Amino acid sequence: MSAQPQIETNENGDQLLHVNMGPQHPSTHGVLRLELDLDGEIVRRIQPVIGYLHTGMEKTCETLKYVQCVTVTDRMDYLNPLGNNLAYSLAVEQLLGCDIPERAQILRVLLAELTRINSHLVSIGSGAIDLGVTSVFLYCLREREKVLDLFELLTGQRMMSSFIRPGGLADDADDAWLAKCRTLIDAMPGHIDEYEDCVTENPFFKERTIGVGVLKADDAIAMGVSGPLLRAAGVAHDLRKTNPYSGYEKFEFKVATEQGADCYARYKVRVAELREAVRICDQALRMLKDVGGPVKTKDRKVMPPPREELATSMEALIHHFKLWTEGMRPPAGQSYVGVESPRGELGFFVVSDGSGKPLRMRARTPSFCNLQAISKMAVGGLIADVVAIIASIDPVMGDVDR
Repeated sequence: MSAQPQIETNENGDQLLHVNMGPQHPSTHGVLRLELDLDGEIVRRIQPVIGYLHTGMEKTCETLKYVQCVTVTDRMDYLNPLGNNLAYSLAVEQLLGCDIPERAQILRVLLAELTRINSHLVSIGSGAIDLGVTSVFLYCLREREKVLDLFELLTGQRMMSSFIRPGGLADDADDAWLAKCRTLIDAMPGHIDEYEDCVTENPFFKERTIGVGVLKADDAIAMGVSGPLLRAAGVAHDLRKTNPYSGYEKFEFKVATEQGADCYARYKVRVAELREAVRICDQALRMLKDVGGPVKTKDRKVMPPPREELATSMEALIHHFKLWTEGMRPPAGQSYVGVESPRGELGFFVVSDGSGKPLRMRARTPSFCNLQAISKMAVGGLIADVVAIIASIDPVMGDVDR
Protein backbone atom coordinates (compact mmCIF):
# COMPACT_ATOMS: atom_id res chain seq x y z
CA MET A 1 0.00 0.00 0.00
CA SER A 2 1.05 3.60 -0.48
CA ALA A 3 2.81 5.07 2.55
CA GLN A 4 0.75 8.26 2.32
CA PRO A 5 -2.89 7.53 1.41
CA GLN A 6 -4.97 10.53 0.41
CA ILE A 7 -8.43 11.55 1.61
CA GLU A 8 -10.75 12.57 -1.23
CA THR A 9 -14.39 13.65 -1.34
CA ASN A 10 -16.79 12.34 -4.00
CA GLU A 11 -19.72 14.17 -5.58
CA ASN A 12 -22.00 13.10 -2.69
CA GLY A 13 -19.72 14.65 -0.10
CA ASP A 14 -18.54 11.25 1.18
CA GLN A 15 -14.89 10.93 2.12
CA LEU A 16 -13.00 8.25 0.21
CA LEU A 17 -9.52 6.97 0.96
CA HIS A 18 -7.34 6.90 -2.18
CA VAL A 19 -4.57 4.30 -1.94
CA ASN A 20 -2.14 2.51 -4.24
CA MET A 21 -1.78 -1.26 -4.14
CA GLY A 22 1.41 -2.34 -5.87
CA PRO A 23 3.45 -2.34 -8.01
CA GLN A 24 5.67 -3.90 -5.34
CA HIS A 25 2.87 -5.59 -3.38
CA PRO A 26 3.39 -9.40 -3.41
CA SER A 27 -0.29 -10.22 -3.91
CA THR A 28 -0.44 -8.29 -7.22
CA HIS A 29 1.44 -11.19 -8.85
CA GLY A 30 3.97 -8.95 -10.56
CA VAL A 31 4.48 -5.26 -11.21
CA LEU A 32 0.77 -4.41 -11.26
CA ARG A 33 -0.35 -1.17 -9.65
CA LEU A 34 -3.95 -0.66 -8.61
CA GLU A 35 -5.43 2.70 -7.67
CA LEU A 36 -8.32 2.23 -5.24
CA ASP A 37 -10.91 4.57 -3.73
CA LEU A 38 -12.14 3.08 -0.46
CA ASP A 39 -15.20 3.84 1.63
CA GLY A 40 -13.99 2.23 4.82
CA GLU A 41 -13.07 -1.23 3.52
CA ILE A 42 -15.49 -1.13 0.59
CA VAL A 43 -13.98 -0.62 -2.86
CA ARG A 44 -15.77 2.20 -4.70
CA ARG A 45 -13.35 2.51 -7.61
CA ILE A 46 -10.42 0.44 -8.83
CA GLN A 47 -8.15 1.26 -11.74
CA PRO A 48 -5.27 -0.95 -12.94
CA VAL A 49 -2.14 0.98 -13.92
CA ILE A 50 0.10 -0.99 -16.25
CA GLY A 51 3.35 -0.43 -18.13
CA TYR A 52 5.94 -0.99 -15.41
CA LEU A 53 7.80 -3.64 -17.44
CA HIS A 54 7.89 -1.47 -20.62
CA THR A 55 9.51 -4.26 -22.67
CA GLY A 56 8.45 -3.31 -26.21
CA MET A 57 8.54 -6.92 -27.36
CA GLU A 58 6.30 -6.47 -30.39
CA LYS A 59 8.45 -3.69 -31.84
CA THR A 60 11.60 -5.62 -30.99
CA CYS A 61 10.38 -8.53 -33.12
CA GLU A 62 10.14 -6.20 -36.11
CA THR A 63 13.92 -5.77 -35.96
CA LEU A 64 14.69 -9.52 -35.77
CA LYS A 65 14.59 -12.44 -38.16
CA TYR A 66 11.57 -14.72 -37.90
CA VAL A 67 13.43 -17.44 -36.00
CA GLN A 68 15.01 -14.93 -33.61
CA CYS A 69 11.53 -13.70 -32.59
CA VAL A 70 10.88 -17.07 -30.93
CA THR A 71 13.18 -16.12 -28.04
CA VAL A 72 11.13 -12.96 -27.46
CA THR A 73 7.83 -14.86 -27.29
CA ASP A 74 9.24 -17.01 -24.47
CA ARG A 75 9.40 -13.96 -22.27
CA MET A 76 5.91 -12.56 -22.84
CA ASP A 77 4.18 -15.12 -20.64
CA TYR A 78 7.00 -16.72 -18.68
CA LEU A 79 4.62 -19.37 -17.30
CA ASN A 80 3.62 -20.41 -20.83
CA PRO A 81 6.80 -20.06 -22.92
CA LEU A 82 6.31 -23.14 -25.09
CA GLY A 83 2.68 -22.18 -25.69
CA ASN A 84 3.85 -18.75 -26.84
CA ASN A 85 6.38 -20.41 -29.16
CA LEU A 86 3.57 -22.51 -30.60
CA ALA A 87 1.19 -19.61 -31.25
CA TYR A 88 3.87 -17.54 -32.97
CA SER A 89 5.18 -20.49 -35.01
CA LEU A 90 1.66 -21.33 -36.24
CA ALA A 91 1.19 -17.74 -37.45
CA VAL A 92 4.51 -17.78 -39.34
CA GLU A 93 3.80 -21.24 -40.75
CA GLN A 94 0.47 -19.97 -42.06
CA LEU A 95 2.41 -17.37 -44.06
CA LEU A 96 4.96 -19.93 -45.24
CA GLY A 97 2.37 -22.57 -46.14
CA CYS A 98 4.62 -25.38 -44.88
CA ASP A 99 3.48 -28.75 -43.57
CA ILE A 100 4.53 -29.99 -40.11
CA PRO A 101 5.30 -33.70 -39.63
CA GLU A 102 2.85 -35.69 -37.51
CA ARG A 103 5.41 -36.52 -34.81
CA ALA A 104 6.21 -32.83 -34.41
CA GLN A 105 2.50 -32.04 -34.09
CA ILE A 106 2.04 -34.60 -31.30
CA LEU A 107 5.15 -33.42 -29.45
CA ARG A 108 3.93 -29.84 -29.72
CA VAL A 109 0.65 -30.81 -28.06
CA LEU A 110 2.51 -32.72 -25.35
CA LEU A 111 4.79 -29.77 -24.60
CA ALA A 112 1.90 -27.29 -24.67
CA GLU A 113 -0.06 -29.35 -22.14
CA LEU A 114 2.96 -29.84 -19.89
CA THR A 115 3.30 -26.06 -19.97
CA ARG A 116 -0.40 -25.72 -19.07
CA ILE A 117 0.21 -27.99 -16.08
CA ASN A 118 3.21 -25.87 -15.10
CA SER A 119 1.16 -22.66 -15.27
CA HIS A 120 -1.93 -23.94 -13.45
CA LEU A 121 0.24 -25.35 -10.66
CA VAL A 122 1.62 -21.86 -10.04
CA SER A 123 -1.87 -20.33 -10.26
CA ILE A 124 -3.48 -22.78 -7.83
CA GLY A 125 -0.55 -22.76 -5.40
CA SER A 126 -0.01 -18.99 -5.31
CA GLY A 127 -3.75 -18.31 -5.19
CA ALA A 128 -4.06 -20.58 -2.18
CA ILE A 129 -1.13 -19.07 -0.28
CA ASP A 130 -2.52 -15.56 -0.93
CA LEU A 131 -5.56 -16.61 1.09
CA GLY A 132 -3.68 -18.39 3.84
CA VAL A 133 -3.65 -22.01 2.58
CA THR A 134 0.10 -22.53 2.73
CA SER A 135 0.75 -26.24 2.29
CA VAL A 136 -0.72 -26.62 -1.19
CA PHE A 137 1.66 -23.95 -2.52
CA LEU A 138 4.62 -26.13 -1.57
CA TYR A 139 2.97 -29.23 -3.03
CA CYS A 140 2.22 -27.49 -6.34
CA LEU A 141 5.78 -26.21 -6.65
CA ARG A 142 7.05 -29.72 -5.93
CA GLU A 143 5.37 -31.02 -9.10
CA ARG A 144 6.20 -27.89 -11.07
CA GLU A 145 9.89 -28.56 -10.42
CA LYS A 146 9.44 -31.98 -11.98
CA VAL A 147 7.89 -30.43 -15.09
CA LEU A 148 10.75 -27.93 -15.33
CA ASP A 149 13.22 -30.81 -14.93
CA LEU A 150 11.63 -32.40 -18.00
CA PHE A 151 11.96 -29.17 -19.97
CA GLU A 152 15.60 -28.82 -18.94
CA LEU A 153 16.38 -32.42 -19.91
CA LEU A 154 14.77 -31.99 -23.35
CA THR A 155 15.72 -28.42 -24.27
CA GLY A 156 18.61 -27.42 -22.01
CA GLN A 157 16.51 -24.69 -20.38
CA ARG A 158 13.99 -24.80 -17.56
CA MET A 159 11.83 -21.92 -18.78
CA MET A 160 12.94 -19.92 -21.86
CA SER A 161 13.62 -22.88 -24.14
CA SER A 162 12.59 -21.51 -27.60
CA PHE A 163 12.10 -25.18 -28.52
CA ILE A 164 9.01 -24.91 -30.74
CA ARG A 165 10.03 -23.02 -33.88
CA PRO A 166 8.54 -22.18 -37.28
CA GLY A 167 8.83 -25.40 -39.25
CA GLY A 168 8.70 -27.85 -36.34
CA LEU A 169 10.84 -28.42 -33.25
CA ALA A 170 14.46 -27.78 -32.42
CA ASP A 171 15.03 -31.52 -31.89
CA ASP A 172 13.26 -34.82 -31.22
CA ALA A 173 12.46 -36.36 -27.83
CA ASP A 174 14.24 -39.63 -27.11
CA ASP A 175 12.80 -42.70 -25.39
CA ALA A 176 14.49 -41.90 -22.07
CA TRP A 177 12.81 -38.49 -21.91
CA LEU A 178 9.44 -39.94 -22.86
CA ALA A 179 9.81 -42.54 -20.09
CA LYS A 180 10.46 -39.81 -17.49
CA CYS A 181 7.47 -37.91 -18.82
CA ARG A 182 5.32 -41.02 -18.47
CA THR A 183 6.39 -41.40 -14.82
CA LEU A 184 5.25 -37.86 -14.02
CA ILE A 185 1.96 -38.12 -15.92
CA ASP A 186 1.07 -41.40 -14.18
CA ALA A 187 1.67 -39.80 -10.77
CA MET A 188 -0.14 -36.50 -11.40
CA PRO A 189 -3.76 -37.62 -10.74
CA GLY A 190 -2.80 -38.58 -7.18
CA HIS A 191 -1.05 -35.25 -6.67
CA ILE A 192 -4.09 -33.33 -7.92
CA ASP A 193 -6.20 -35.26 -5.40
CA GLU A 194 -3.76 -34.06 -2.75
CA TYR A 195 -4.21 -30.42 -3.78
CA GLU A 196 -7.97 -30.79 -3.63
CA ASP A 197 -7.80 -32.40 -0.19
CA CYS A 198 -6.08 -29.22 1.02
CA VAL A 199 -8.18 -26.61 -0.76
CA THR A 200 -11.48 -27.58 -2.37
CA GLU A 201 -13.49 -28.08 0.83
CA ASN A 202 -11.32 -25.85 3.01
CA PRO A 203 -13.85 -23.65 4.86
CA PHE A 204 -11.55 -20.62 5.01
CA PHE A 205 -10.73 -20.82 1.30
CA LYS A 206 -14.41 -21.20 0.40
CA GLU A 207 -15.40 -18.26 2.59
CA ARG A 208 -12.82 -16.06 0.84
CA THR A 209 -13.77 -17.12 -2.71
CA ILE A 210 -17.44 -18.14 -3.02
CA GLY A 211 -19.51 -15.18 -4.19
CA VAL A 212 -16.37 -13.05 -4.51
CA GLY A 213 -15.34 -11.40 -7.78
CA VAL A 214 -18.42 -12.40 -9.73
CA LEU A 215 -18.11 -11.87 -13.50
CA LYS A 216 -21.18 -13.02 -15.42
CA ALA A 217 -20.96 -14.45 -18.93
CA ASP A 218 -22.46 -11.40 -20.68
CA ASP A 219 -19.97 -9.04 -19.05
CA ALA A 220 -17.06 -11.38 -19.73
CA ILE A 221 -17.94 -11.66 -23.42
CA ALA A 222 -18.44 -7.89 -23.75
CA MET A 223 -14.96 -7.27 -22.32
CA GLY A 224 -13.20 -9.88 -24.45
CA VAL A 225 -12.40 -12.04 -21.45
CA SER A 226 -11.34 -15.61 -22.23
CA GLY A 227 -9.88 -18.71 -20.61
CA PRO A 228 -10.82 -19.94 -17.12
CA LEU A 229 -12.57 -16.62 -16.32
CA LEU A 230 -14.99 -17.14 -19.18
CA ARG A 231 -15.45 -20.87 -18.64
CA ALA A 232 -16.12 -20.29 -14.93
CA ALA A 233 -19.16 -18.29 -16.06
CA GLY A 234 -20.53 -21.31 -17.91
CA VAL A 235 -19.27 -20.52 -21.44
CA ALA A 236 -17.66 -23.62 -22.94
CA HIS A 237 -15.30 -21.74 -25.24
CA ASP A 238 -11.89 -23.33 -25.76
CA LEU A 239 -9.89 -22.79 -28.96
CA ARG A 240 -8.56 -26.33 -28.76
CA LYS A 241 -12.16 -27.43 -29.45
CA THR A 242 -13.71 -24.54 -31.39
CA ASN A 243 -10.67 -23.84 -33.63
CA PRO A 244 -8.41 -26.87 -33.23
CA TYR A 245 -4.74 -26.53 -34.15
CA SER A 246 -1.70 -28.82 -34.10
CA GLY A 247 -3.94 -31.89 -34.28
CA TYR A 248 -5.96 -31.21 -31.10
CA GLU A 249 -8.99 -32.61 -32.91
CA LYS A 250 -7.42 -36.08 -32.54
CA PHE A 251 -7.42 -35.87 -28.74
CA GLU A 252 -10.27 -36.62 -26.37
CA PHE A 253 -10.79 -34.10 -23.56
CA LYS A 254 -13.58 -32.09 -21.98
CA VAL A 255 -13.91 -28.33 -21.80
CA ALA A 256 -14.09 -27.59 -18.06
CA THR A 257 -16.89 -25.19 -17.07
CA GLU A 258 -18.52 -23.98 -13.86
CA GLN A 259 -21.61 -21.83 -13.21
CA GLY A 260 -20.53 -19.80 -10.16
CA ALA A 261 -18.65 -17.10 -12.14
CA ASP A 262 -16.70 -16.30 -8.96
CA CYS A 263 -13.19 -16.88 -7.62
CA TYR A 264 -14.08 -20.36 -6.38
CA ALA A 265 -15.45 -21.38 -9.79
CA ARG A 266 -12.22 -20.23 -11.46
CA TYR A 267 -10.21 -22.34 -9.05
CA LYS A 268 -12.36 -25.39 -9.83
CA VAL A 269 -12.01 -24.82 -13.59
CA ARG A 270 -8.22 -24.78 -13.29
CA VAL A 271 -8.20 -27.98 -11.25
CA ALA A 272 -10.39 -29.66 -13.88
CA GLU A 273 -8.10 -28.36 -16.63
CA LEU A 274 -5.13 -29.86 -14.80
CA ARG A 275 -6.81 -33.25 -14.97
CA GLU A 276 -7.68 -32.81 -18.66
CA ALA A 277 -4.12 -31.71 -19.47
CA VAL A 278 -2.83 -34.89 -17.83
CA ARG A 279 -5.32 -36.85 -19.93
CA ILE A 280 -4.10 -35.21 -23.15
CA CYS A 281 -0.46 -35.85 -22.23
CA ASP A 282 -1.28 -39.52 -21.63
CA GLN A 283 -2.83 -39.78 -25.12
CA ALA A 284 0.14 -37.98 -26.71
CA LEU A 285 2.63 -40.36 -25.09
CA ARG A 286 0.63 -43.33 -26.39
CA MET A 287 0.55 -41.86 -29.91
CA LEU A 288 4.30 -41.23 -29.96
CA LYS A 289 4.97 -44.96 -29.54
CA ASP A 290 3.50 -45.58 -33.00
CA VAL A 291 4.50 -42.38 -34.81
CA GLY A 292 8.09 -41.89 -35.91
CA GLY A 293 9.74 -39.77 -38.54
CA PRO A 294 11.15 -36.23 -38.54
CA VAL A 295 10.15 -33.35 -36.30
CA LYS A 296 11.05 -30.64 -38.84
CA THR A 297 9.45 -29.69 -42.12
CA LYS A 298 11.14 -30.88 -45.31
CA ASP A 299 10.74 -27.40 -46.78
CA ARG A 300 14.36 -26.23 -47.02
CA LYS A 301 13.26 -22.58 -47.31
CA VAL A 302 12.10 -22.91 -43.71
CA MET A 303 14.26 -25.48 -41.91
CA PRO A 304 17.87 -26.50 -42.60
CA PRO A 305 18.67 -30.11 -43.55
CA PRO A 306 19.30 -32.66 -40.78
CA ARG A 307 22.81 -33.00 -39.36
CA GLU A 308 23.58 -36.21 -41.22
CA GLU A 309 22.77 -34.53 -44.54
CA LEU A 310 24.88 -31.49 -43.68
CA ALA A 311 27.84 -33.74 -42.96
CA THR A 312 27.80 -35.35 -46.43
CA SER A 313 26.52 -32.66 -48.80
CA MET A 314 28.32 -29.40 -49.58
CA GLU A 315 25.13 -28.14 -51.27
CA ALA A 316 23.16 -28.72 -48.04
CA LEU A 317 25.86 -26.99 -46.03
CA ILE A 318 25.80 -23.94 -48.30
CA HIS A 319 21.99 -23.77 -48.09
CA HIS A 320 22.11 -24.04 -44.31
CA PHE A 321 24.59 -21.15 -44.13
CA LYS A 322 22.42 -19.07 -46.49
CA LEU A 323 19.29 -19.75 -44.41
CA TRP A 324 21.19 -18.88 -41.25
CA THR A 325 22.49 -15.56 -42.63
CA GLU A 326 19.45 -14.40 -44.62
CA GLY A 327 16.62 -15.99 -42.64
CA MET A 328 13.39 -17.48 -43.95
CA ARG A 329 11.39 -15.20 -46.24
CA PRO A 330 7.61 -15.72 -46.21
CA PRO A 331 5.72 -14.24 -49.14
CA ALA A 332 4.06 -10.87 -48.61
CA GLY A 333 0.83 -11.24 -46.67
CA GLN A 334 -0.60 -11.39 -43.17
CA SER A 335 -1.77 -14.06 -40.77
CA TYR A 336 -3.37 -14.46 -37.37
CA VAL A 337 -3.49 -17.65 -35.32
CA GLY A 338 -4.95 -17.97 -31.84
CA VAL A 339 -4.27 -20.75 -29.34
CA GLU A 340 -5.70 -21.58 -25.91
CA SER A 341 -3.08 -20.51 -23.39
CA PRO A 342 -3.56 -21.22 -19.65
CA ARG A 343 -4.98 -17.69 -19.36
CA GLY A 344 -7.19 -17.63 -22.47
CA GLU A 345 -6.87 -16.73 -26.13
CA LEU A 346 -3.30 -15.95 -27.14
CA GLY A 347 -2.93 -14.89 -30.76
CA PHE A 348 -0.16 -13.53 -32.98
CA PHE A 349 -0.78 -11.24 -35.94
CA VAL A 350 2.18 -11.25 -38.33
CA VAL A 351 2.58 -9.13 -41.47
CA SER A 352 5.24 -10.04 -44.04
CA ASP A 353 6.61 -7.80 -46.79
CA GLY A 354 8.65 -10.65 -48.29
CA SER A 355 11.84 -9.82 -46.39
CA GLY A 356 13.57 -11.87 -43.70
CA LYS A 357 11.98 -9.87 -40.86
CA PRO A 358 8.31 -9.30 -39.97
CA LEU A 359 6.99 -5.93 -41.13
CA ARG A 360 4.54 -5.94 -38.20
CA MET A 361 4.03 -8.29 -35.26
CA ARG A 362 1.27 -7.88 -32.69
CA ALA A 363 0.16 -10.18 -29.89
CA ARG A 364 -3.37 -10.58 -28.54
CA THR A 365 -2.50 -11.55 -24.99
CA PRO A 366 -5.14 -12.89 -22.55
CA SER A 367 -3.79 -11.24 -19.40
CA PHE A 368 -4.16 -7.78 -20.96
CA CYS A 369 -7.81 -8.39 -21.90
CA ASN A 370 -8.72 -10.21 -18.68
CA LEU A 371 -7.24 -7.56 -16.39
CA GLN A 372 -9.71 -4.90 -17.48
CA ALA A 373 -12.51 -6.94 -15.87
CA ILE A 374 -11.10 -6.32 -12.38
CA SER A 375 -13.26 -3.22 -11.91
CA LYS A 376 -16.44 -5.18 -12.67
CA MET A 377 -15.41 -7.87 -10.19
CA ALA A 378 -14.08 -5.76 -7.32
CA VAL A 379 -16.25 -2.62 -7.00
CA GLY A 380 -18.68 -3.01 -4.12
CA GLY A 381 -16.60 -5.68 -2.41
CA LEU A 382 -14.02 -5.56 0.35
CA ILE A 383 -10.41 -4.54 -0.19
CA ALA A 384 -9.43 -7.99 1.15
CA ASP A 385 -11.38 -9.49 -1.75
CA VAL A 386 -9.09 -7.70 -4.25
CA VAL A 387 -6.32 -10.14 -3.31
CA ALA A 388 -8.53 -13.13 -4.12
CA ILE A 389 -9.72 -11.52 -7.37
CA ILE A 390 -6.19 -10.84 -8.65
CA ALA A 391 -5.22 -14.44 -7.89
CA SER A 392 -8.29 -15.73 -9.73
CA ILE A 393 -7.43 -13.66 -12.84
CA ASP A 394 -3.94 -15.20 -12.80
CA PRO A 395 -2.30 -12.32 -14.69
CA VAL A 396 1.27 -12.43 -15.98
CA MET A 397 2.55 -8.89 -16.34
CA GLY A 398 4.93 -9.75 -19.16
CA ASP A 399 1.77 -10.79 -21.00
CA VAL A 400 0.27 -7.35 -20.27
CA ASP A 401 3.25 -5.05 -20.83
CA ARG A 402 4.56 -6.71 -23.95
